[in-house]
Amino acid sequence: MNPKGQAPKNDKEAEEQVMTVSQEVKEPVERSSVQTAESAIKPLDEVLGQAEKAYAAYMEAERQVSRIYKENEQQVADAYRRAEQQTNQACEKGIREALKVRDEAVVLASKVREEAERQAREAYQKAGEQAEKASEEAIAQALKIRDEILAKAWKVRDETVEQAWAIYSKIIR
Repeated sequence: MNPKGQAPKNDKEAEEQVMTVSQEVKEPVERSSVQTAESAIKPLDEVLGQAEKAYAAYMEAERQVSRIYKENEQQVADAYRRAEQQTNQACEKGIREALKVRDEAVVLASKVREEAERQAREAYQKAGEQAEKASEEAIAQALKIRDEILAKAWKVRDETVEQAWAIYSKIIR
């Protein structure tokens, strides 16, 4: 609420009340002046009584204006407290939602990490298996080549031994 926006409204109301009271005071004063014109002399007590009534009406109007200003001040204070309370509630709600989002993000990050670790373990295991298989294949290939080379070497040896015996046999005969 805008206290400046309300003050003129209350001022207008107060002004209207003062005008009403002033009108009430004027009427007796005007009547009294009419009566004074009609009657030559009015008693001083009657005029003083009217003045006292006018003063009392003025004082009552002043009290009403003061009361209206105090009520306006109270309304502005109440509106400020309500706005402050709403702001605090909105802030607390925002904090709760931010904490909730953070917690959800932590859970999601944990799940992603666990999935990444699982995939890394699987990739490591698969790489190990592939390395083992490649090693076994390389060993098997090396053994096969060795066996082939040994077989050829034995064949060459056998042929050489045969030739040597053939030559030796020829010499001995």
